[in-house]
Amino acid sequence: MSHGVVQEKVTSALLGALNGARNKGQLKSTAWPALSLDAPKRPEWGDLASTVAMSLASSEQRAPHDIAQIIVENLPQRDQLFDRVEIVRPGFLNLTVKPALWQETLKEIEGQGGLYGTSDLAKGRRALVEYVSANPTGPLHVGHGRGAAVGQALVRLLQAVGYDVVSEYYINDAGRQMKLLGASVLARYRDQSGQRGDVPEDGYHGAYISALAERLKPRLDAEGGLSLEQLEERCRTLAYQELLALIRDDLHAFGIDLASWFSEASLLSSQSVERVLDELKSRGLVFEQDGAWWFRSTAFGDEKDRVVKKQDGEYTYLASDIAYHRDKLQRGYDLLIDVWGADHHGYIPRMQAVMQAYGHPKERLQVVLVQLVKLLRAGEEVKMSKRTGEFITMREVIDEVGADAAKFYFLMRDSKTHLEFDLELAKQRSADNPVYYVQYAHARIASLWRVAASRGILCPLPSQTNLSLLSDPDELGLIRKLAAYPSTLEGAAMGYEPHRMTYYLQQLAALLHTFYNKHRILPPAADAEVFTAATAGLSADEGAKRESLPPERTAARLALMRGVQQVIKNGLAVLGISAPDQM
Repeated sequence: MSHGVVQEKVTSALLGALNGARNKGQLKSTAWPALSLDAPKRPEWGDLASTVAMSLASSEQRAPHDIAQIIVENLPQRDQLFDRVEIVRPGFLNLTVKPALWQETLKEIEGQGGLYGTSDLAKGRRALVEYVSANPTGPLHVGHGRGAAVGQALVRLLQAVGYDVVSEYYINDAGRQMKLLGASVLARYRDQSGQRGDVPEDGYHGAYISALAERLKPRLDAEGGLSLEQLEERCRTLAYQELLALIRDDLHAFGIDLASWFSEASLLSSQSVERVLDELKSRGLVFEQDGAWWFRSTAFGDEKDRVVKKQDGEYTYLASDIAYHRDKLQRGYDLLIDVWGADHHGYIPRMQAVMQAYGHPKERLQVVLVQLVKLLRAGEEVKMSKRTGEFITMREVIDEVGADAAKFYFLMRDSKTHLEFDLELAKQRSADNPVYYVQYAHARIASLWRVAASRGILCPLPSQTNLSLLSDPDELGLIRKLAAYPSTLEGAAMGYEPHRMTYYLQQLAALLHTFYNKHRILPPAADAEVFTAATAGLSADEGAKRESLPPERTAARLALMRGVQQVIKNGLAVLGISAPDQM
């Protein structure tokens, strides 16, 4: 498991201190709490802080300050690892790590490359991430785009911590909305054939339905002699196939190809829904009342029981969802993640009740909610598509700003919060555009390699470099940020929170740009080519770059840049975003 060389050595030292103190009889606990290390709120307090003394206070029945003192006294290799160890009341341990230990991080990144930050924390565990799952009754809209970006990022994050992950799209191809789709397309087809066609009041009225009917007209015309009922069924089948193909195509344009597409209709045609409800009936978890059948979800903490089969004999959505999630469980996944629109919040207790009805802890199902997206153009809200006068599709956003920018914006905030997405800003090549700011940090370092190569400057690997020369606070600040990448990645994966990665990448890019503008990286002759990147407020301040740069120092700084570039690339890859060498 990659937790970063610094975190690992410091954690191991704390563990050594705890075990040493227990062996001497100074501490009596038989098990230690999780040893998490965080950066203190203020940098002058140290590099890392531990709250282990506070966590032990109740089991040890003594003051956290005393426990902290015992830990410090027993720290192995204290002088080799730490410049400073301080106890701050009530019992924080603030640790300042020796620069040599931080510098090791660059060798670790070199050794692991694209795998730096990944771990085998969840090795041997299987996860299914179901996302988008929009009804195949129309094109994907902007909200679906956010769900798609979140779903893909979750798949990649879970893979990065060792899960074997499958991505899945649940196709709602059964039930009332499909009947309405068929009736709506039939009405438009009849209009276009000079007959009167009425779209059902709660049918689909969008311009895309007329366009669809027009595309399907030659095929429908060729199928003469059909009754109106048969014609409606053909409309439904053909429209569904076209719209599902369009959804797949739009997702592919977004760089997303799901591994599995699961049909709701297949659950009904294979009698799975009936079988599942019969099974639950036999266990008293589905019962009849007022002519309908109900799932006894109150037995598992839901506020009321839920209808699964209506009085007219039609199944509810919940009935299909029970059968679908039963199927997921039978496929042997340890973790099920569903990415849903925030309006489905009330549905969570029902589905957690389903998990428990099948003897699993409710935590086996994790629901990640995705809030609405408000599109802006130069600060003004945009509600309608210029092209169709209707809602703006996901494809229009991708075509306008590009898949990379769209993904980064969709992932920039916690998915549970509303998102404002400014289309004009997302296209700007400026420091104000977060995705440009991060990608440009990668490209900026790539330009260094080109200039160095053109001038015959060697760019040695960190393992071939004297890294002890990286002692400037700005250099160590960058390295500390690189060292935090593995724990950031793990936190984002285990918390199902991809936005932690976009935050991290923006912070790392900011440190890089500041460093680049303040310090020389190559000797002065390179100024003309490298430092006149007068792009977007990211240009260098030449006045600050008067320092002379001996070759060993150049080599050490280039080694540092190599580490920064690799981590930016890794972080963007986890989000499904490219890391360009030129912009």
